[in-house]
Amino acid sequence: MDLKFHWFLPTNGGDGRHVVGGGHGVSAGHSGRPADVAYLTQVARAAEDNGFAAALTPTGAWCEDAWLSTAMLSQTTQRLKFLVAFRPGLISPFLAAQMAGTFQNLTEGRLLLNVVTGGEGHEQRMYGDHLDKDARYARCDEFLEIVRRLWAGETVDFHGEHLHVDAAHLTQIPDPVPEIYFGGSSPAAGVVAARHADVYLTWGEPPAAVAEKIAWIRGLAAEQGRTIRFGIRMHTITRDTADEAWAEADRLLAGIDPATIAQVQEGLRKSESEGQRRMLDLHHGRTDKLEIYPNVWAGVGLVRGGAGTALVGSHEQVADRIAEYASLGIEEFVLSAYPHLEGAYWFGEGVLPILAERGLWKDERPRRRHQAAMPFAAVGRATR
Repeated sequence: MDLKFHWFLPTNGGDGRHVVGGGHGVSAGHSGRPADVAYLTQVARAAEDNGFAAALTPTGAWCEDAWLSTAMLSQTTQRLKFLVAFRPGLISPFLAAQMAGTFQNLTEGRLLLNVVTGGEGHEQRMYGDHLDKDARYARCDEFLEIVRRLWAGETVDFHGEHLHVDAAHLTQIPDPVPEIYFGGSSPAAGVVAARHADVYLTWGEPPAAVAEKIAWIRGLAAEQGRTIRFGIRMHTITRDTADEAWAEADRLLAGIDPATIAQVQEGLRKSESEGQRRMLDLHHGRTDKLEIYPNVWAGVGLVRGGAGTALVGSHEQVADRIAEYASLGIEEFVLSAYPHLEGAYWFGEGVLPILAERGLWKDERPRRRHQAAMPFAAVGRATR
């Protein structure tokens, strides 16, 4: 099995040496490193240089626009793909299909799409979207059907409950058609994922819970006559030794003010997202039982909405946990760290070589030319 690894671009308030919060309607808080083009280019190039296939860019009122950010960064990188998160329904399906075609064709195939239906009604209303959660998923189903048909070169007439297009025909068909990544833990989300997703993404939970999700989505997809790949979104704290890794986790936790935890948890409990509820159930706002499974730490979720768990341990231990998730059917890992720049090197130089040795990851980077070192004694003999 050749696993795929993706990194994360911290356009959600920036980056830093402490956990940067935010997401699902809560403030991002202090970062230290701005999410500007110069710094994000460093992160993207670090991901590219360390063998990551793509970088996820989030979406929402709490971060920079994903389309514009990645369009800029595509010009400062060479091979890295961009997993662009976007919300269906905020723009027309034809325009979204056209934008994807433009991005894909002008970057020579470096676009992947992460469809985020939108779990928070108050945030959606900021964008002028007043549908409830189930209606948003119904609209998303229509949206993706239209987009898929446009990408197939069809002339589309579609009159649904939420969306209507007449004689829509796309000339900028993306080549290749970008794969669709999709997440969601509610029944409505499962139905849409089964019909349209190429990769179903889950946030990091203990393996037993992840296995249940995989079985659920796999069964729904089979009813549609489809097969789906599976991915997981987690943070990483990986070091040469386990003691060093857990010391870093303790340092991150010590840098979080208890009052901030209480405030953020109160906000996140208002979330409409089933996935966010599952994240909160991993720790219930407590700081004393955060290792919810060997090498799986829920501390990030104390102040960050969305993905709230991290793989923590030595490089070997983190590789072991990745292999365990892979044995369940997880094929793609969307990862991050604090800070994201240094974290790409910790993981890329520490964990990926171990996975390559185990036959779980193949390095797709162009071969690099290495200058052979010449001992000084040999140089001396050669010049006599």
